[in-house]
Amino acid sequence: MRSTTLAALAAACTLGLCTLGACTMGPDFRSPDPPGTRAYLADDQPTSLVAANIPGGEAQRIVQGLDIPGQWWAVFHSRPLNDMIERSLAANPDIQAAQASLRAAQANARAQRATLFPTVQAGFGASQNQVSTVLSPPTASGDFIYSLFTLGVTVSYTLDLFGANRRSIESLEALAEAQCFQLEAAYLSLASNVVAAAVQEASLRAQIDATQRIVAAQRETLDILRRQEGLGAVTGADVAQQEAALAQAQATLPPLQKALAQGRNLLITLTGQTPDVRLAEQFELSDLTLPADLPLSLPSQMVEQRPDIRAAEANLHSASALVGVAVANQFPQITLTAGITPTSLGLDTFFMPGLLNSVAGTSVLQTIVDGGALAAKKRAAQANLEQAAAQYRSTVLTAFRNVADTLRALEYDAISLQAAVTAERASANSLNIARRRLELGDTTYVVVLAAELTYRQALLNRVQLQSNRLTNTAALFQSLGGGWWSRPDQQANPAQRATCRPPRPGTAPATAPATAPAAPDVQARR
Repeated sequence: MRSTTLAALAAACTLGLCTLGACTMGPDFRSPDPPGTRAYLADDQPTSLVAANIPGGEAQRIVQGLDIPGQWWAVFHSRPLNDMIERSLAANPDIQAAQASLRAAQANARAQRATLFPTVQAGFGASQNQVSTVLSPPTASGDFIYSLFTLGVTVSYTLDLFGANRRSIESLEALAEAQCFQLEAAYLSLASNVVAAAVQEASLRAQIDATQRIVAAQRETLDILRRQEGLGAVTGADVAQQEAALAQAQATLPPLQKALAQGRNLLITLTGQTPDVRLAEQFELSDLTLPADLPLSLPSQMVEQRPDIRAAEANLHSASALVGVAVANQFPQITLTAGITPTSLGLDTFFMPGLLNSVAGTSVLQTIVDGGALAAKKRAAQANLEQAAAQYRSTVLTAFRNVADTLRALEYDAISLQAAVTAERASANSLNIARRRLELGDTTYVVVLAAELTYRQALLNRVQLQSNRLTNTAALFQSLGGGWWSRPDQQANPAQRATCRPPRPGTAPATAPATAPAAPDVQARR
């Protein structure tokens, strides 16, 4: 009997392994085709950005196909910025939460893969028994009190004839891949937020400095008017008007200082610390350098590089596999079981001849009537697949719009900065001339006031446009995916590298109108 049971166990395992080649229900996932276009804009894409003839306004080239470095923020050549981003990536709780979610998703996928193997369970039981003396003694020794020991080993295996387990594994592995790309998106978003906050701080410091210079200039104008009032050259109304203009300029300082303080708080919290910690780094526009060359990936490459698109594709893959699970659940479930259970009155007689019990069998379970539940679940899975396909297409369209918007922002902000620099210099010269004429009594105060307002507006506009060029540069790197596949720590992490597949090598598609990617075939294969 023992040899028969062992043979049954071997047959069960052999049959289970054979089912690995059985049919799999549902659609076989295929990655959506990349958009058939080589451009992001209907008109000619900019290839160079004009210079503004000031530090921070240098000319830039947009280079098609230029690779994106993993630490793309290093292109600004700011050591404090590099250090802050590294600290943020190491200590930010949002990154830590995304890392934990990735580990959980990977563990769930590994747990589901265990369904491909038999389940072996062992048990041991011991009891002290007593029967009535009116009855015959149950033991050969004639004892009415006796001990009973049971040792059991059971093997069970559910055959995956229709691929329900394999599709479930496929779905969970796709979800783990999606979680990996969500982690990469969190890295990219955090680095971009730190860069944006640093640029904003530098811009605010420049605006505060410019406003303070404007206030100082208006004080000098007020002193001139007061001297001329004493000489009777101007009226008290002119002095009062200049005092009001000075007060208005001074009133613009506190909002800028408030924004600077709040921006510092943001930078501190992005590094995983509370706002009571003093931040050592301070950022000025002169400390940030515009890179001479900017990358521009082909559209077919961009959809492979952006973490949000790759996460949407992985979610689409998971939804496709769940259709197969829903279809397979409509078919019979076959389970093989086998067990060996020796029973003895003593521990020393466990394996004596005749004390071995064994069992081997199979069960087939098929749902006959369930009120349409399985059919409804299949329709729900197919609807979820259609939803995931639509969400994927929406993500791709949003990505194309991000790149297109950034290209136009780069182009027009460079032109605007060039014009703003010219306007600032002209207004500064006009203000100097008006103030000298006022000192000589050759013009009225109204001319000086108008020149001051023009200069203030031109100066602040130039500062904002100068910071916009830095922000637009960072936005371009973010919209193209951030170079996560080239980051050293991603390459050094085997678990993450195995889950986050790098961009697939792509070929440039033939020129064609930009269209949204088509959804994969959702027909179930039986």
